[in-house]
Amino acid sequence: MKKRMRYLVPQDYMADPSVHVFNGRVYIYPSHDWESGVPENDNGDHFNMKDYHVFSTDDVMDGEVVDHGVALSVEDIPWAGRQLWDCDVAEKDGKYYMYFPLKDRNDIFRMGVAVADRPEGPFRPQPDPVRGSYSIDQAALRDDDGSYYVYFGGLWGGQLQRYRDNRALESAVLPEGAEPALPSRVARLAGDMLQFAEEPRPVVILSPETDKPLRADDPHRFFEASWVHKYNGKYYFSYSTGDTHMLCYATGDNPYGPFTYQGVLLTPVVGWTTHHSIVEYRGKWYLFHHDCIPSGGKTWLRSLKVCAMEYDAEGRIKTIEAETPGDNSWTPVAE
Repeated sequence: MKKRMRYLVPQDYMADPSVHVFNGRVYIYPSHDWESGVPENDNGDHFNMKDYHVFSTDDVMDGEVVDHGVALSVEDIPWAGRQLWDCDVAEKDGKYYMYFPLKDRNDIFRMGVAVADRPEGPFRPQPDPVRGSYSIDQAALRDDDGSYYVYFGGLWGGQLQRYRDNRALESAVLPEGAEPALPSRVARLAGDMLQFAEEPRPVVILSPETDKPLRADDPHRFFEASWVHKYNGKYYFSYSTGDTHMLCYATGDNPYGPFTYQGVLLTPVVGWTTHHSIVEYRGKWYLFHHDCIPSGGKTWLRSLKVCAMEYDAEGRIKTIEAETPGDNSWTPVAE
């Protein structure tokens, strides 16, 4: 299914959007791509992300997108090493909590928390990372009972393969073949929103045919970019397949899963992979993601975009065809 796509910030390179509705307005929390001059590699050293901007709009497909400026920078964070990858934000009792991955001075990804009084920030970082945190791609969920959860995890440069049962391994291990694929992680947040309330748990995706976890060689297995939303009482866990270049989704009955694989959400974009979020606004559903069309396919210089999203009568998400050059008008970012 083809959809009209909109580039949201054509004047700059932004990626990995986390999106929420706060105070009746759509807020977008992306990572910020910069040209690094570092050769591309599987560890992601070419991604030179060093700050976060916050954007907002009250008309997703056609309205003005306001840039609220820099909300948090690497130099603001006491324990910082490098690389502020994708983040997410949750609101509780009038405070806004940003969950972000950042490499510490040992080049290990940890999860940090920064707090603001407004959804646009500025965000004030806590002095230390969350205890027991690791890997990347934080996504926050507020459940209907008022509980908050954070999902995280990413392979290769995201370092998830360096851990088992929340403990660091001496050597990284990636499953192969028929072995179960590495899953994302989820943990309920403590009441103060600053720490895990429990040990992170695996987010298992089951095959609908075998009722067993997806295999490591399944092209639809989890790689990175967790996101969870609810629709008609069901939990939808969506994610990127990374090196097979799709967004896929699975459904379950609670925030921990297990989730049963349902299908492809978005076909491969121009660029190595994509990262997304799903939000309802004024009765319509939207898929926010990124691609590399404006940069001419440079995988480290990505651009935010959005399109409408639909469900069928059984609650399945209709697969969206990714845009290719020439499908739609777009404005290149100035080099």
